[in-house]
Amino acid sequence: MKKIIYLIGGILAVIAILWQCKTKSAATASASDAAEKVYVSPGKHDEFYNFVSGGFNGQMSVYGLPSGRLLKIIPVFSVFPENGYGFSDETRAMLNTSRGWLPWDDEHHMSVSETNGEQDARWIFANANNTPRIARIDLSTFRTVEILEIPNSAGNHCSPFITQNTEYVIAGTRFSIPMGAQQDVAINSYKDNFKGTLSFISVNPESGRLKLAFQILMPGMDFDLSRGGKGPSADWFFFSCYNSERANTLLEVNASQNDKDFIVAVNWKKAEEYMKAGKGVRSKSHYAHNIYDEKKHSASTTWEEDVLTLDPTVLKDFVYLMPCPKSPHGCDVDPTGKFIAASGKLAAVIPVFSFDKMLQAIESKTYDGEYQGIPVLKYEAVLHGEVQKPGLGPLHTEFDANGNAYTSMFVSSEIVKWNVQSLQVLDRVPTYYSIGHLCVPGGDTRKPWGKYVIAYNKITKDRFLPTGPELTQSAQLYDISGDKMKLLLDFPTIGEPHYANAVPAELISKNSVKIYKLEENAHPYVAKGEGQAKVVREGNKVHVYMTAIRSHLTPDNIEGVRMGDEVHFHVTNLEQDWDIPHGFTIRGSTNGETLIMPGETQTISWKPDQVGVTPFYCTDFCSALHQEMQGYIRVSPAGSNIPLKYWTGDEPQVQ
Repeated sequence: MKKIIYLIGGILAVIAILWQCKTKSAATASASDAAEKVYVSPGKHDEFYNFVSGGFNGQMSVYGLPSGRLLKIIPVFSVFPENGYGFSDETRAMLNTSRGWLPWDDEHHMSVSETNGEQDARWIFANANNTPRIARIDLSTFRTVEILEIPNSAGNHCSPFITQNTEYVIAGTRFSIPMGAQQDVAINSYKDNFKGTLSFISVNPESGRLKLAFQILMPGMDFDLSRGGKGPSADWFFFSCYNSERANTLLEVNASQNDKDFIVAVNWKKAEEYMKAGKGVRSKSHYAHNIYDEKKHSASTTWEEDVLTLDPTVLKDFVYLMPCPKSPHGCDVDPTGKFIAASGKLAAVIPVFSFDKMLQAIESKTYDGEYQGIPVLKYEAVLHGEVQKPGLGPLHTEFDANGNAYTSMFVSSEIVKWNVQSLQVLDRVPTYYSIGHLCVPGGDTRKPWGKYVIAYNKITKDRFLPTGPELTQSAQLYDISGDKMKLLLDFPTIGEPHYANAVPAELISKNSVKIYKLEENAHPYVAKGEGQAKVVREGNKVHVYMTAIRSHLTPDNIEGVRMGDEVHFHVTNLEQDWDIPHGFTIRGSTNGETLIMPGETQTISWKPDQVGVTPFYCTDFCSALHQEMQGYIRVSPAGSNIPLKYWTGDEPQVQ
């Protein structure tokens, strides 16, 4: 243990030295050259969309590249007052889980859908780390349309990475836990009772609909990151894991004892064969499946009740372990699918494994024993080679189209460029500061778009104007079009920019939805014209079928509501013009407001808390007469005989 503590102390000393000198050696493009390369003139569009995780805020943000301009925040796992996500009746179900309705989560990673290993930009998948879930965002609408809860998992960090034709999205548990009937066990029985899972979620190729196909039961380790194979390795999935020591306390030291942990290689095609053959064990498990219907403009929850588990210690030939120094974080497959780069956070080298050598080692059973019943392949037998002295704290690697790799170095705060075949370090540039993940557009696919690498940094320090103890998060754009990387731009980001994908704008914009066609609106409370606007009482529930158009609401006067009633404002935006949303809320609303896109219907529910007249209004500035887009609702005492009536300009209509 003392040896580990001394090692950590030495690393920290090196950090201090590097931190002091690194800013003097930054490879930065000249100011005029950098400005020219990132400038997007008024009326022109960025070349790439950059989708960035929100970390602890549970959202996903979208930036243009190379400008670094924030374009949109996509609510995923957290409520979002800006557009009513999680507040409106239609979207609340998206946040249902087996643990109840959860208004927050921790979103770390994402993956863009692929066809033949290339970005097709139909969907982007995101993970919830805290309460394990996978979300699917439709990139034609930039909307979260599906969230699937992951049972038998605790901490969903190792996700949502995909196979090269988006057959599966995977989710590996971060924390191993006790499973099965007996879960109330002593924590120090970890080695006997704790297990992990790798979940394979199938994706319908037409609709994108998710389904938990099977889980693989694994020893009680912690799974960190993963990548699907490509080309020759497309039938395989690779996972990094740490804590092969299976420690349960002070992991900083106790999970750093072994010289090597593992890269887990899973033949998912073979696992799929076992699933289809009915092998494995089915067990009861209660978990939520939330789907947003873009015709009904509403979400609903289906409760799933079972899961199929495959045990690699019983079904012996589809899971193998490759030793990897030390406490690996990243696990990245190059565009050819022939090499797997691993990043040991405490290692002084970057090991690169050969897929061909791995297959040969499996065929010849070149094992170094077993770990918890799973074959361990000999390190030297599967190794392509090691990148020597790359930097300190390697985390994550992505690739360009020229055979080069780019690895983030958390401890030494830099990006290191190296050649995949020769393993030679070619270049390095400092980052500001403590880079976590990085992103090359398409750098996780068979077809990297290259041109840039973006650093997502954990510490900002002196890069932006100070904002108290908490500073903005940070991203940095580097030009990689030449032999040497050059810093072009710093830009702030929201939340924690943990990981990101970048996609050519043309792939997405050609399929972009501009309006919802009013004639296709299948919401049960839609009013497709002002003539369909009405107010209906059903017991103590009052349903307001309301329309919004520049610049009035129909109806804008309502009477006959009584204390004790529940009022549901179903607002349909009648506009059929791009970029003309309307908002809606009522004074004293306890569940926020909502934003209604052209042709869409959304609902805000309200329970009056006092007698009197209460105003409501449009919350989104929509026209010169936006301020006039308002109305009143009269609330009378319980038992009142005031008739229910409503109007806009004309004589009141009585129900």
